[in-house]
Amino acid sequence: MAKAEPNVVPLCDVLLVLLIIFMVITPMVQMGIDVKLPEVQADTSKGSQDPNVIVLTIKKNDMVEIQRNPLELRMLLEELRRLYAARQDKTIFIRADSKLPFSKIMEVMDICKGAGVETLAIIPEQFTEE
Repeated sequence: MAKAEPNVVPLCDVLLVLLIIFMVITPMVQMGIDVKLPEVQADTSKGSQDPNVIVLTIKKNDMVEIQRNPLELRMLLEELRRLYAARQDKTIFIRADSKLPFSKIMEVMDICKGAGVETLAIIPEQFTEE
């Protein structure tokens, strides 16, 4: 009496092909933001700041400061375009109030990219607006 057994070899072939396809595609699908970690320097002079470095401070109520000059958020794009028009180094350092939602910080980052800033750096210090 002959028993009928299913042939699983084609099924194994299909599964191996699918596994290879997923192994090839997965690294290409992963996207993200390139992050450069800050380098620690042994500089003890806390108050000195390079005048060529532009620091953008995001505050509450749609207010920002560029180099400690207050500015409304709606005027930020024009001011950044003016600042970066003749600059070779298109880097900006961003610090934000710790209570701000991340969506507001991303909105400001998008404005900076739209103004021609190439490198965004986040200042990793606790900052709370008084």
